[in-house]
Amino acid sequence: MDITIMGNERIDDLQYRGLRLIQKTDGFCFGIDAVLLSYFAQVPKNASVIDLGTGTGIIAVLVAAKKGPARVVGLEIQADMAEMAARSVALNGLQDKISIVRGDIKDAVQLFGPSSFDAVVTNPPYMEKGGGRLNPEDSKAISRHEILCSLEDVISVSARLLKHGGKFSMVHRPHRLADIMYNMRKYGIEPKLMRLVHPSPGKRPNLVLISGTRGGRAELRVQEPLYVYDSSGRYTKEIDEIYGRDAEADDR
Repeated sequence: MDITIMGNERIDDLQYRGLRLIQKTDGFCFGIDAVLLSYFAQVPKNASVIDLGTGTGIIAVLVAAKKGPARVVGLEIQADMAEMAARSVALNGLQDKISIVRGDIKDAVQLFGPSSFDAVVTNPPYMEKGGGRLNPEDSKAISRHEILCSLEDVISVSARLLKHGGKFSMVHRPHRLADIMYNMRKYGIEPKLMRLVHPSPGKRPNLVLISGTRGGRAELRVQEPLYVYDSSGRYTKEIDEIYGRDAEADDR
């Protein structure tokens, strides 16, 4: 299949089963947070999954490849990002597994119906709205700041989309952890599993991976910290395993 690549786009190798992703050279690109979420996400086999705010489609593609779901829907409000994500799906031959839908997270229940998914995954904007003027048409600003949806919007909509017992998985910043847990419980998603991600030993965490169960019982398990780099500045063995890299080959 011929896939059109625009002049301001490139194709990146995801280094996993030959998967590739189209990204803009001058726009928002995925980071390690998206890769870590696709690894951490609590997605049962043959599940129906929605990725809220799919952006480039990176999480949808990796979840489809790694978790064995029956179907994945990637919901994205920005028309250009949704169109690009759809081309990445076609580039990887995953059209029978992944559907990219353009739409607002706040309209997701109307689009798909209540209790329609077994799992929700999301890498929402980290920064609260305020503290400076932001361009509402800037794709980078929309991806990073709560311009078009808030943390509460994401969690409340996720709760309504999930079936009873469904799994919610998110990556965010540790400084929002109190807000995250408050809103999860407020909307009936019980926090069940959490892992803090540190740049390296001795450094404060800069990401938190958290999952919960719709209607679950109270019991939170905190996993051991995940370190991105070791004391010598190299990726840790676990990060290499998550990326599917051969650490020994990197040394050669």
